Amino acid sequence: MIFTILSFAFFTALVGFVSYLFTRRAKDHGARGYFMASGGLTGWFIAGSMMLTNLSAEQMVGLNGDAYAHNLSAMAWECTAAVATVALAMFFLPRYLRGGFSTLPQFLEERFDATTRRVVSAFFVIGYMLVANPSGLYLGAITFNQVFGVQALLGTSYASTITILVWMSGIIGALYAIFGGLRAVAVSDTINGIGLLVAGLMVPLLGLFALGHGDFFAGVHTIATQAPEKLSAIGGPHDSVPFGTLFTGMIFANLFYWCTNQAIVQRTFAAKSLAEGQKGVLLSGLMKLLVPLIMMLPGVVAFHLYAQHPLGRPDLAYPQLVTDVLPWWAKGFFIAVLFGTVMSHFNAVINSTATLIAFDFYRVWKPEASDEKLIRVGKTASVVIAVVSLLVAPLLMYAPDGIYTVMRRFTGFYNIPIIAVVLVGFFSKKIGAFPAKMVLLLHVIVYTLGILVFQVDKLLGINFIHIMGILFVCEVTLMLVLGARHQRAKAYEPQLRQTGDLTPWRHASTMSVFLIAMLVSIYLTLSPIGVARHGGVTTQYEVLIVATWCVAIGLIALFRRRASAGGRALVWNQSPSESNGH
Repeated sequence: MIFTILSFAFFTALVGFVSYLFTRRAKDHGARGYFMASGGLTGWFIAGSMMLTNLSAEQMVGLNGDAYAHNLSAMAWECTAAVATVALAMFFLPRYLRGGFSTLPQFLEERFDATTRRVVSAFFVIGYMLVANPSGLYLGAITFNQVFGVQALLGTSYASTITILVWMSGIIGALYAIFGGLRAVAVSDTINGIGLLVAGLMVPLLGLFALGHGDFFAGVHTIATQAPEKLSAIGGPHDSVPFGTLFTGMIFANLFYWCTNQAIVQRTFAAKSLAEGQKGVLLSGLMKLLVPLIMMLPGVVAFHLYAQHPLGRPDLAYPQLVTDVLPWWAKGFFIAVLFGTVMSHFNAVINSTATLIAFDFYRVWKPEASDEKLIRVGKTASVVIAVVSLLVAPLLMYAPDGIYTVMRRFTGFYNIPIIAVVLVGFFSKKIGAFPAKMVLLLHVIVYTLGILVFQVDKLLGINFIHIMGILFVCEVTLMLVLGARHQRAKAYEPQLRQTGDLTPWRHASTMSVFLIAMLVSIYLTLSPIGVARHGGVTTQYEVLIVATWCVAIGLIALFRRRASAGGRALVWNQSPSESNGH
C-alpha cells in the first residue's frame, strides 16, 4: 500500500511539473493567452486535450458497466464520434477559424442575435456545472474507493469517503484551470492521455490472463466461445443503444458534442493553424476507435470472471476488475492515470465554462474591460463553478444504477436544439433570430414534459435516442417554417477575422476516409456475422470487409489525385455564402 501511494504521488506530481515547464516556456500573456493559449496549440496537444476532456471515469466506469450488464452496443456513444470528428475537421473548423471565434455562442450572436448567444451560453454553463463535471468526479471517486480501499483505510462511511475523494480530485483539477489557463490544461491532458492509453490497455490484457488462469489465449477463447453475443455492438431493442439509433439521434448528439460543445471545440479555436487543428481533431477520432478495447472489453471480461458471483451493480465491474488483476506495483501508476483523467476532464470543463462567462457575459456587459480584469473574472468564475460541481457530485450516489445512460439523458436538455440552431445558421443565410430562440425555449419544455415527466419513450417503446432524432427533425422544420416569415433584414455574411494560416492539412481527406473505413470494419467485426456469434465469422463478413476497404482505397486514391492537382478535396474553404449558399 505504501508503494502504491508513493508511486501515485510521484506520477501525479510529474504531470504537474511537466505541465508547469511547458506553460512557463510558452509565456502566454493577456486574455488570449490565458483562455486560448495564444492560438498556439499544435495537433498533438489538441488531440490529447480533446480526448481527456471527453474521456473520464464517466466512460471508463459507465461503459464497462454497460458492457457487463448488456453487450458492446453502448460503444456507439464513443466510436461513432469518428464521423463527427471528420465533420469538425472538414466542415466546421475552417469556418470557426476564419471567424476567429473564442466561443461557439459568439458565432450564434453574429448569425442570430445577442440573446441567442447568451441562452446557449447559459445552457452550457448549467450543463457543465450540474451534469458533466459532477458525473466525472463521482465515478472517479467510486473507482478510487474500490481500488484503493479508501473507506476501510479512513474508517469513514461510504458517503463521507466518496465526498472526500470528490473534493480531493476536484480541488487539484481546479488549480490547473485557475492558475494555468488553457495551455496548462492541454499539456496535462496530453500527458495523462498517454498514461491512459498504456494503463487502459493493461486492464483488459491482464483480465484475459486471469480469465484464462494464466493463459491469455485461453481467456480470449472463453469470451469468443462462451456467450459471444456479449461481443456484439449491434444493439437490440432492449439494449441501452439499439443499432437503429446510430442513424437517428446518435448522429446529432455526436455532432453537437464534437462540433459545437464549447469544452471540446475551444481546443480547436486555439489551434496554431487549420492544418494543426485538423491533425488534432482527426487524431482524436482515431483514438476514439480504441474505445471497445479500453472501455468495454474489461466489462465483458468481468462478466465471465464473476459469472459465479455476480456484482451488486454494473458500475462496479471496472473497479472490481482493476482491484483483482492489476499487480501491486502497477496500481499506483494506474490510479495516477485514472486520477489524471478525472482531473483533466474537470479542469478542462472549468476552463471552458470560465471562458463562456468571461467572453459571453462579462465582456458583453463590460466591453471596455482590460485583459487583466477579464482573467480575474475567469478565475473567480472557475472557483464558483468548481464549488458548485463539488457540492453536486456526491449527490449522484443516490442516482439509479447505470449512471452513464442517466447522464446522457440529461444532456438531451440542450444538445439537440443547439446543433439544430448551429446547422440552420450555417446553411441558411436569411432565417432570423426569432425561430432560433423559439426552438431553444420549446425544446426545454417538450423534453422536460416528454422524457422526464411523462416518459413517452417508455410509454411508446421508443428509445430516447430516437426521440432526440425526432426532436432534431421537428426543430429544424420549425425553424424553416418560422424562418419564412421571420427573416434577417440583410442576408448573413460571415466576417473574416482570422489572419492565421488557413491552409488545410494535405492528408486530411485521406485520414477522414481511413477513419470511416475503420469504423465500419469495427462494427462488422463486432456483429452477428463477425465474432459475436457461435461458430466464428461468416463468409458474408469477409466479403463486406474486403468491399469496405476497396471503396476506401479507391476514395483515397481519388482524393490524392485531386490534391496533387491543386484541389482541396472534402474541405470547404469558401464561406457558407459561397458555393450556392453552402
